[in-house]
Amino acid sequence: MAPSPRPGLWPALLSALFGLIGLALFGGGLWLATLGGSAYYVICGAALLVTAGLLYRRSAASLWVYSVLLLGTMAWAVQEVGLDFWALAPRGDVLVPLGILLLLPFVTRSLGARASTTLPLAASLGVAAVVVLVSLTQDPQDIAGQLPQVSANAPTPADADDQPDEDWHAYGRTQFGDRFSPLKQVNASNVGRLKVAWVFRTHDLKGPNDPGEITDEVTPIKVRDTLYLCSPHQILWALDAATGKLKWKFDPKLVYNAGFQHMTCRGVSYHETKADAQTIDGTPAPDDCAHRIFLPTNDGRMFALNADTGERCHGFANDGELNLQTNMPVTTVGMYEPTSPPVVTDKILVVSGAVTDNYSTHEPSGVTRGYDVYTGKLVWSFDTGNPDPNQAPSPDHKYTPNSPNVWITASYDPKLNMVYLPTGVQTPDIWGGNRTPDMERYASSIVALDADTGKLAWSYQTVHHDLWDMDIPSQPSLIDIHRDDGTVVPALYAPAKTGNIFVLDRRTGTPIVGAPETPVPQGAAPGDHLSPTQPFSDLTFRPKAKLTDADMWGATMFDELACRIIFKRLRYDGPFTPPSLQGTLVFPGNLGMFEWGGLAVDPQRQIAIANPIAIPFVSRLIPRGPGNPANPPTGAGGTGGESGVQPQYGVPYGVTLNPLLSPIGIPCKEPGWGFIAGVDLKTNTIVWKHRNGTTRDSSPIPVGFKVGVPSLGGPLVTAGNIAFLTATLDRYIRAYDVTTGKTLWEDRLPAGGQSTPMTYAVGGKQFIVTADGGHGSFGTKLGDYIIAYSLPDEAH
Repeated sequence: MAPSPRPGLWPALLSALFGLIGLALFGGGLWLATLGGSAYYVICGAALLVTAGLLYRRSAASLWVYSVLLLGTMAWAVQEVGLDFWALAPRGDVLVPLGILLLLPFVTRSLGARASTTLPLAASLGVAAVVVLVSLTQDPQDIAGQLPQVSANAPTPADADDQPDEDWHAYGRTQFGDRFSPLKQVNASNVGRLKVAWVFRTHDLKGPNDPGEITDEVTPIKVRDTLYLCSPHQILWALDAATGKLKWKFDPKLVYNAGFQHMTCRGVSYHETKADAQTIDGTPAPDDCAHRIFLPTNDGRMFALNADTGERCHGFANDGELNLQTNMPVTTVGMYEPTSPPVVTDKILVVSGAVTDNYSTHEPSGVTRGYDVYTGKLVWSFDTGNPDPNQAPSPDHKYTPNSPNVWITASYDPKLNMVYLPTGVQTPDIWGGNRTPDMERYASSIVALDADTGKLAWSYQTVHHDLWDMDIPSQPSLIDIHRDDGTVVPALYAPAKTGNIFVLDRRTGTPIVGAPETPVPQGAAPGDHLSPTQPFSDLTFRPKAKLTDADMWGATMFDELACRIIFKRLRYDGPFTPPSLQGTLVFPGNLGMFEWGGLAVDPQRQIAIANPIAIPFVSRLIPRGPGNPANPPTGAGGTGGESGVQPQYGVPYGVTLNPLLSPIGIPCKEPGWGFIAGVDLKTNTIVWKHRNGTTRDSSPIPVGFKVGVPSLGGPLVTAGNIAFLTATLDRYIRAYDVTTGKTLWEDRLPAGGQSTPMTYAVGGKQFIVTADGGHGSFGTKLGDYIIAYSLPDEAH
């Protein structure tokens, strides 16, 4: 037998390259196949090894084998993910360039290939090109549509009050939490001409004693000619609304350390004394603070300040300072953090706060309290874990440790005099074998209270025995739905981390949109239990089907394969797969499809704008043992964050919580990871949905691929048919046509915009304001910017 011809330089080099790639894919593919995943990588690896052998022999048949591999890969890829470019990309971003390399003249000459031999490979590359070009013209994840316009007989918003159109008096403009402004000077026809009007810098930046979870999430409020906002260390700033010039500031001298789980201030609240106002005790309201600002601080205090001067309201609590640690079972600084602005009624200041997640079984209470708005005197309490939630504190009674808390702003309907609390779960969050029925009944719920007394009106639970931290993460939005038959339903829309939007009659808590109880995966960790069913709202952004290994992704086919292996090694049976020692895929992830930004609702058009996200997480229970003690070490503080190792002292397991990432640190689930969407509230349907945001600030190269990126923060909607959003992982403020979702304008921000924008007018000029200070754990650039945009004078 004649000896095999010696390979030339290029065939030898290519043979080695194809062989190495083939071995990697074949070996990884075998691992994946044994886990029950796709067998494609085994076949692909084998075909590459055959190609490598033929290249070594300088055989032109290598081109035939490779052309078959390419055609098979295209067929497999389209069958798995359809014509979605970003899902297809890693399935061909290695093989297609290798195919092009094989067709280069110096390679084909060294193989002695004729034109007829290269034609099949050229044709297969042509097929791949057609697939790519077609996929670039469509997006299977996109929903196109048009939201309804304002009707001639548009309803008057139910929260219409004496607030001037040009003001923004509360976190959500009103305490209905709609984040809607009737201003329309800036509209779809001129929004492209917005320019920076002024910039204010707080110089409140991350210090050496701050946690990683330092964020600037504030939505300013505007009353008359003044803008009020707080910065991460809860410094209160009063700015001239027309110019951004500082009027005054108040520094609470915050006590803080790196063990705090949060360092943020989402906003402040405003109250104005009305004629003949009285305290709860029936005495005339003090007149030293006719206009007051309430400022919560992360070390467990509440300040009442004169809105005109910044001086303390001396008649409120202790010289304007209320100690929220009073009667708490644990008073460690930073364990109880009121990060969001309180609800303010004519009589009552309703105060809630965040409790450190997943630290221990001995933490502060999640109690919500009602104080006299003028004096700071405690009027009522609602302690979600107490058998009698209204039990008053006394010398022998403190609030219940670890009871479910309310960490985001509540909503308030003054006509019904009801306050609507979005509750969390008893911490530790990821194991619940020790929870009592009293601790469970109001967890992960909407709880409606009488604002004057704190008595329960109704409650509705959105997750039973929550082991995933799938709470209600945002302020519920209140809107009166005007049906075509002439009836009016006072509704509450509560977006949940699960992606469900629960729609309730806010008078009774009765679902308006169906949320049937549906069987969910079982098999709890030892010592725990599960609810056999969970409510699934018919209005939802949650995935319609379970993830499979076909939904895994990567920058290349190598890390995509790695993500498939990671996925198949985890426990995953769909939504509500229980935590496990094996490691559980949680999707929607612990970050949630909805976070604290909530919805923006136009009550006249009866529509909502949302920015859902889709990032899976992995939770893994860690049994007690060496390095994982059951009790905290002496002097231990908080974890300084919500991801990574969480100790859960006092229960049988610690837990690790992390996003599902590839070995090179990008999401394992295929994009999109973030969207902007429009919802018709009369029909409760998602009318349009588009990928939102680019990779500009999160990829190794500063290229803005529009894959749809995660966002933290919420949208603003105006009567000018414009929605604004800044929350994305890339540093932009964007304006969207509310009717279609089309992006109309964007501007580059100097730091991350993980906040919710607001708008107001002064002297006939409309401003859009955004706080851009970044987010430590989200990974965006930190800063200290407050930026106002307006139209040039000639564009009004």
